[in-house]
Amino acid sequence: MASAAHSGKFSVGLTGGIGCGKTAVSDRFAALGASIIDTDVIAHALTVPGGAAMDALLQEFGPAFVTADGALDRVRMRELVFSDPPARARLEAILHPRIRAATAAAAQMASGPYLVYVVPLLVESGGWRERVDRVLVIDCPEEMQIARVMRRNAMSEDQVRAIMATQASRAERLAAADDVIRNDGGLDALDRQIALLHAQYLAFCGRMAR
Repeated sequence: MASAAHSGKFSVGLTGGIGCGKTAVSDRFAALGASIIDTDVIAHALTVPGGAAMDALLQEFGPAFVTADGALDRVRMRELVFSDPPARARLEAILHPRIRAATAAAAQMASGPYLVYVVPLLVESGGWRERVDRVLVIDCPEEMQIARVMRRNAMSEDQVRAIMATQASRAERLAAADDVIRNDGGLDALDRQIALLHAQYLAFCGRMAR
């Protein structure tokens, strides 16, 4: 196993494409006692008014990308980075080191038996594979992803497909997986898969503690 990310605890990197159900799964692991560290939640906290990344973002991108209350204008920034890869790299250069530092701090404070890092772009980022003990991919058919996101976010199919085109393919995510949860059935089926993995992860924790 790889060494856990800075904490010494057994750790899982949870990922999946947009609309696959990462939050539904991580909430259920949390209910079973796992410590959840969600990089999207951390990124959001960095970019609210007064967030730790806002001064650097303002200097790099200018006031046009900051809302009246001092938060990152996420809609405008999303439009920019989808159409301008160098701008995406500039954004990531600001956010990623701060996200790494915040995840390490959260891991040190975590009290659960194991850690679940929720990382939407785990496969794409490249560095997470070495930081976690297992990669857990939440999987469902692409047409189901599209339907869920269209319903949830009031987006068009073209908009959802454009987001998916910036992410790893379903095949690439599955190739990177140690464990897979199929989220294409009901909640009972989802809960059964999570319960089995939770027991497996607790067993891994026990082995690490010996």
